[in-house]
Amino acid sequence: TTKAVGEGTGMGLSVVHGIVKAHGGTVAVASQTGVGTTFTILLPAASREEPREEADPSPLPRGDNRILIVDDEAMLIVLLREMLESLKYKVTSLNSSLEALRLLLSQPQEFDLVITDQTMPQMTGLELARELRHRHPDLPIILCTGFSEQVSEATLKAAGINALLMKPLNLRELAETVHQIFNNNGKPQT
Repeated sequence: TTKAVGEGTGMGLSVVHGIVKAHGGTVAVASQTGVGTTFTILLPAASREEPREEADPSPLPRGDNRILIVDDEAMLIVLLREMLESLKYKVTSLNSSLEALRLLLSQPQEFDLVITDQTMPQMTGLELARELRHRHPDLPIILCTGFSEQVSEATLKAAGINALLMKPLNLRELAETVHQIFNNNGKPQT
């Protein structure tokens, strides 16, 4: 990472790795001190005759609820914000879990849902969720992560997480998950 201590986790490469791996590819790294680093992405060739999956033609669920996004990666905040705003939600975003905790403790009535990244400096998404649960047990929380092995179902339940979304995020999955939470009055999904 090129980030200084306390400026983020540099998770961009792990997201790239997840996308490439999901498509059956690999990422090779060659690095030389003082010269630089080269990342080579290898993807399997696709058959021209391979049928494409039909996109789900049903409309995406929308809403007008107030959502707080918490992620230390600026690009991911922009992407998630654009996705949610395209669904007509009112979005506030913060790049610090500690700042989000302060805001939520002082103005919990301003938000209907929190969507937080798991891996952040100073306080992880699970730690943020645990803190919020003690003070605001009815505020729904969605945890986003690129590493499914870091969170178990028991860990999610203990932290009061309502839903888990894996990175990279998919607009339909995001829309349906948020809609289910609001239609389920914030109760954990089963």
